[in-house]
Amino acid sequence: MSGYRRALLFALAFVLTACSGPQRSATPVQRQPSPTPSPKPTMELPFVGPVIFPKYRVVAYYGSAATPAMGILGDGSPEQAARRLTSQAKAYDSLGRPVIPALELIATMAQGAPGLHDRYNMPTDGAVVARYLDAARRAKALLIIDVQPGRASFLPEVKRYERFLLQPDVGLALDPEWEMSAGQIPAQTIGHTTAAEVNAVSAYLSNLVQTRHLPQKVLLVHQFIADMVLDRRDVRPRPGLAVTFNIDGFGSRAGKLSKYKALSTAKGPFFNGIKLFYKQDIDMFSARETAGLKPSPNIVVYQ
Repeated sequence: MSGYRRALLFALAFVLTACSGPQRSATPVQRQPSPTPSPKPTMELPFVGPVIFPKYRVVAYYGSAATPAMGILGDGSPEQAARRLTSQAKAYDSLGRPVIPALELIATMAQGAPGLHDRYNMPTDGAVVARYLDAARRAKALLIIDVQPGRASFLPEVKRYERFLLQPDVGLALDPEWEMSAGQIPAQTIGHTTAAEVNAVSAYLSNLVQTRHLPQKVLLVHQFIADMVLDRRDVRPRPGLAVTFNIDGFGSRAGKLSKYKALSTAKGPFFNGIKLFYKQDIDMFSARETAGLKPSPNIVVYQ
């Protein structure tokens, strides 16, 4: 065998021996965990921030676009109502906390006729709601969509206005006086709702707020007698919502004070409101008197 071939075979034997020896496992590559995405910040209202209550007081005009008979908001154009509201809200400027004006528009209005599908209500066209929202924004105010369901339930009527409720400056109000049972007709009887219905609406609205990172929304529940909201003790607070019981009803000062004392709550988690009537109240409370109620209302609604 030539010297060259002998050297080649020796080199080949060396390589095979080395390859057949014990193998060392390679050091595993340490994977770096993927960075946790930062939570999306909560949206802010340009003139307020992410939270409304308890820092601010809301002063609202209530009514329907269809008729001035349902409140001052329907007396004139949305722009005229917004200008008058701005003047009324200024009366609260020096009374303990900054003020936010609001237009509370009856978007679904109960009616005495059966209407579509015997619901005894009349929804407002979206273009009309949009006009009130535009007027509210020009006045640096909130829009609160009010629902009077008639013989329907609250939640399906509320969902009609989802495209507006997805806006950061739009809240919601439930009007249980106008929720009817089978056989009942609006304005012929005083309606009521249940804690379960309120909770269904608040769960839906809270989900919109959390998933879209919206600022706090006002959820107003009108009430002027105890059984207007059955099992009210079972109403739940919700993340992102300022659930507020608005003490409704017109009458004498003594009567309104008695209702406010009976239905308002001095401690959380809920907030308090009161409704004042320009025409029906006897010797209507002034802004200073209203702000001085105990507890001081978070929202004052004028009808």
